[in-house]
Amino acid sequence: MSRKEFAIRVVIVLALVLVPILVYRLFDVVLIGVGAILVATILRLGTEPLRRLNLPQPVALALSGFAILIILGGASYLFGTKMMVEMQDVLHRVASAQGSLMHALNASSFGKLVLSHVSRENVSLTSLIGNIFSLSSSFLEAVIVSVFTGVYLAAQPRLYRRGFCRLLPESWRDEAMETIDHLGHALRLWLLGQLIQMVIIGLLSTLAAFAIGLPSPLAIGLIAGVAEFIPYLGPIISAVPAVLVAATVNGSAIVWTIVAWLLIHQVEGELIAPIVQRSMVFMPPVVMLMSVATLTYLFGWMAIIFAAPITVIVCVSVIKLYVRDSLGNWMPLPGETGREGKQ
Repeated sequence: MSRKEFAIRVVIVLALVLVPILVYRLFDVVLIGVGAILVATILRLGTEPLRRLNLPQPVALALSGFAILIILGGASYLFGTKMMVEMQDVLHRVASAQGSLMHALNASSFGKLVLSHVSRENVSLTSLIGNIFSLSSSFLEAVIVSVFTGVYLAAQPRLYRRGFCRLLPESWRDEAMETIDHLGHALRLWLLGQLIQMVIIGLLSTLAAFAIGLPSPLAIGLIAGVAEFIPYLGPIISAVPAVLVAATVNGSAIVWTIVAWLLIHQVEGELIAPIVQRSMVFMPPVVMLMSVATLTYLFGWMAIIFAAPITVIVCVSVIKLYVRDSLGNWMPLPGETGREGKQ
């Protein structure tokens, strides 16, 4: 073995040891980076219909960002005040229902046993929902950094891709650039499918809450739509506040809410998700659930927000770099339907 080969192997071993440590220690930075990539992906998604009009890339990117700002600003103007009032009402009703539930549990020995374990974990649905929809200074700072970084990434993706690849040995650069292209394509497809599902579930949940007669249907639909970003666990997270709000109305409202949420997510699982994933990105449920559980256990509840895109990045990297390039076994990547994608 030559000195050069020995040095390369030492560097690889050190990287395998140090990179996981750095990721663990700097995971907040990793989350900001993933957020920036998602921002850039959304902006680039908005440019695709504009590019079909043969508009220059800078113009299309500017129009995409402007359109997103108009949509967000218009939604805030039309529904912002009402949404805040309804969200406060939902939090108040959830707190009231949670208090009633705890009082009922205190009336039995089994309930006291359950409460003793719950209180040790400091579980509070009101504080959990409130934290999700509140802005701390550190969270706002992270959002600002992610947005501006995402804008720069969207404006000059080739510049940063080439810069990253230049850090690698020349023999690896073509493979690295190809992998980055596959990752970008997979994230674009996943994000588009996720946005479609979030909008559909949010609308269906709002209509169901309105039809049942639940108070604050817009806030309940917003919670359901946002929670849909969390794979598989989102429906459970959104169902709990909806049922607790229904508990402040009457018993029949609870039954109808449970039935409505079961039907909505049954339709999602049997109809919406298969159609979307057939054209977008499919991740095996076990892989996604284990990824969510692992990231949440290691890094806390904030990691659950980006568990899905991180899983997509890891899975596509493993398929491309290990299964296809190292083992030589062809396996389709997102967007590929046959062996024509094989290099």
